Order: sequence, then structure tokens, then C-alpha cells
Amino acid sequence: MAIATKIQGYIEGASWIRKMFEEGERLRKIHGADKVFDFTIGNPDIEPPQEFYDEFRRLAESPLPGMHRYMSNAGYEETRSAVAEVIAEASGRPVTAAEVVMTCGASGALNVVLKAILNPGEEVIILTPHFVEYKFYIDNHGGVPRDVWTDRNTFQLDLAAIEAAINDKTRAIIINTPHNPTGVIYHADSLKRLGDLVQRKERELERQIFVISDEPYARIAYDGRHVPNIFTFVDNSVIVTSHSKDLALPGERIGYLAANPRMTHVELFMEGVVFCNRTLGFVNAPALMQRMVAKLQRSSVDIGAYQKKRDLLYDNLTAMGFRMVKPDGAFYLFPQSPLADDVEFVRTAQKHNILLVPGAGFGAPGFFRIAYCVDEAMIERSLPAWRALAEEMSIG
Repeated sequence: MAIATKIQGYIEGASWIRKMFEEGERLRKIHGADKVFDFTIGNPDIEPPQEFYDEFRRLAESPLPGMHRYMSNAGYEETRSAVAEVIAEASGRPVTAAEVVMTCGASGALNVVLKAILNPGEEVIILTPHFVEYKFYIDNHGGVPRDVWTDRNTFQLDLAAIEAAINDKTRAIIINTPHNPTGVIYHADSLKRLGDLVQRKERELERQIFVISDEPYARIAYDGRHVPNIFTFVDNSVIVTSHSKDLALPGERIGYLAANPRMTHVELFMEGVVFCNRTLGFVNAPALMQRMVAKLQRSSVDIGAYQKKRDLLYDNLTAMGFRMVKPDGAFYLFPQSPLADDVEFVRTAQKHNILLVPGAGFGAPGFFRIAYCVDEAMIERSLPAWRALAEEMSIG
């Protein structure tokens, strides 16, 4: 066999997101791009803010000596300090460059953290619905994922369910807010209760339990909502994030991890993640992008453009009879499937050239995901197809 049995199995059960994206390519060749309505992948359709291009031009015209060479595996001090300053303001904690490592996106950051903290067989609680790759990342480092459902009506934290899942093998809990695929922002009071719960369980079990907050959508919040900073509520917490969404730079693979300065043994933790950043083969985050984002920590894409798309789809789809929680942020809708079999519903939608991802891909059968980080004109063009689909499903 050319590849490992486990990897072959993973490929055969590969991500629904990619499967549907590939189906979109096939349908576009048949019907034309303007007749296919692809809501499958969270690939921002808008461009980076003007400040990005200004900084890019400045560096191109006045390159710094050695700007493409190796640096500390943790990243440039200037960039880490810029990141730390913004987190310190948001959290009220004295975060410094010493608690920040620049990484190859949020995925790189999460893998680095898991490599640094997991012993074989230790468990990581993931909250369902969940980002599909979490289980693969946990498996990468010998961990065992433990699925815990959020509240099925609101998708907010179910603290009782989390408490029931914590045991003497629990090493970490991954949260994601604003959330992919539901778009909810976890409430500050829930995060405080989570912090109290973790602290109590740490005393009972005599083991450190990390809360890893995956936050690539943290600046994409609507209706004046604020995304609470996890450092305020949980001492043994880590932020992993990227600039893929807030600066529309997914292909540049630039992000960071930050440790709460109140974390138990924070210096040892930082030594561990710097070591793992190197030995996992990332070595360091992209040098040019580190220079760029150092100046852009207070910049973001136009959040209003995403909110307009949310409202356009949410208002129209709910008027047609689709049922869903209204997102607080990110750029996804996660409606209930009109069919009990969400995979069958997604196949039915394909007949109308609407491409979606079944909730089963996020551990949540009975739902489906819509990524609305697409051209607004495409959303408008898709509405007749949605109406035809709703009529076929006899909803409304």
C-alpha cells in the first residue's frame, strides 16, 4: 500500500467542504459560473484593506536589510509586541511579546499548541457543531477528541455537558467564537462560568486543563456586538488565530498564538510552543507577512459588507421558511435541514445549482452550512433558486 491505512481512511471520508467545492467546479463547466451558486467554502471574496497595500508598497520600495532571512522561531519582536499590545488592551492582562508566537495561520498555531501539551491518549473536548479539521489535528499529536454538543437551540455553551465530559484524561477544551459553522458569539457570562468550571475541575483532578480559543473571526462581529476576550475569564487559556478573515489573507498563512500571562508555568509553555513551531516543520511564520501585519493589528476588512450579506440571506431564507439561529459574527449560516437526511437535502439543492455543506461534515446531522463570503450579486441571483428549492421542500 502506497500510503498509511489510517490516511487512506481519512481520504475516503474526506471533508465535505472540499467535496462540494469540487462539485462546484464540475457544475460551472456545465452551466456557466453565473448559473452556479456556490456557498461551500469560507474563502473571503473581498480584498485586504488599503493599509495592507500601502504597507506592501512601502516595504517593496524600501526593503529592510535581511528581511527575508531566518529570525527567531517565535517571530519578529516588533510583530509580537504589536500583537501583544492589542490583546492586552482587549483582555486587561499584561500580555507582552514573550507570550506571543507568530505562526503559519490559526491551523499552524493549533497544531503547535496541541503538540506542546498532549500526551498520548489525553482527551481534547471539541464543541459540536465543530470545524471539521479539529479531529485530524488532535489525532496528529496522539490525542483523543471528545465531542460535546452545544445547546441545540442556540448553539451557546452547554456548561453541564462540558462538565460531564471532563475527566482525568482531559487536557484541553477548544472553543471557537465567533463560531464556524453557526456564527454565534459565546456570551461573556458563559465564558466566565466556563473559567470557573475549569478552575474547579483542575483542583479536583489535580491537572492543568487548557482552554484553546480559536479566533480567526474575532473582528467579524455584527450589530455592535463585542467578542469577549478569553484571557479575562480563563487563566490557563491560549488564543490561536490568523489574519485569513479579518485582513482577507487566507493564502498568506499568517497568524499567531498567545498565552495568558496568568497561565500556570507560562514560561515553560512558551518554550514548548516555540520548540514545536520549529520541529513540526513550520520553522517560523512567513517573514514578509510578519513585517506586514505588525502595522495592521488595528485594521480589518469592511465588516459592514459581510453584515449586509448576512441580512440579505437571513431575511430572505427565513421568509421562505428556512429555520436558523441568526449569526452574531463570522460569515456562515447554519439552518436546519428541511429533510431529516441533511446529505440528501444537499443533493436536492444541487439540482437547483445551489452548493452547500451538510451538517454531518461538522458533526451535526440535520443542519447545513452556507458560507456567504461570496459576491453579493451571486447571492441576489441565487434567490430564485432558493425559492424553487423551498417550494420543492414544501416549507414556508
